[in-house]
Amino acid sequence: MNRFVIAFGCVLLAGPALAQSAGEKTGVNSVLGISPATPDFVKEVATSDMFEIQSSKLAQDKGNAAEKSLAGQMITDRTKTSTELKQLVSSGKVQAEVPTVLDSSHQSKLDKLTDASGKDFNSDYASDQVSAHKDAVSLFERYAKGGDNSDLKDWAGKTLPVLKHHLEMAEGLKD
Repeated sequence: MNRFVIAFGCVLLAGPALAQSAGEKTGVNSVLGISPATPDFVKEVATSDMFEIQSSKLAQDKGNAAEKSLAGQMITDRTKTSTELKQLVSSGKVQAEVPTVLDSSHQSKLDKLTDASGKDFNSDYASDQVSAHKDAVSLFERYAKGGDNSDLKDWAGKTLPVLKHHLEMAEGLKD
């Protein structure tokens, strides 16, 4: 009986932490406007940066003039945000793991772009950029408003205008 009580207590205590992680992964936090936990925010940002950089390198080879222009900006700006994020973590100001490989969802999108060409590539790249930047803007807005790490919260707020500009540029690709 004691083991059951202890196990049940552990589940109750872990519930909020697990709910935040699951909520961010499933998009529930975004719908409800809930700020992500710091480790979730770092993971999402790092993964998004890797995807943006890698997909934009493809666009520099396969894209039209507008896509190549956006791609160059993405590579420059996302390399900068990746470096800044890694510095916050390595300095000890932020306690989180920075992933070094794409998750399966982003990898499958990248694989699809790798295999695409012509109008299929153009359509997929534009769609991926709009979707990724809508997600990024939401993520950064929520963390800037309610994040639990003041250094990361400030950084999110300072980075947000660049992401909003990227979203406008990406939406322009679909015209």
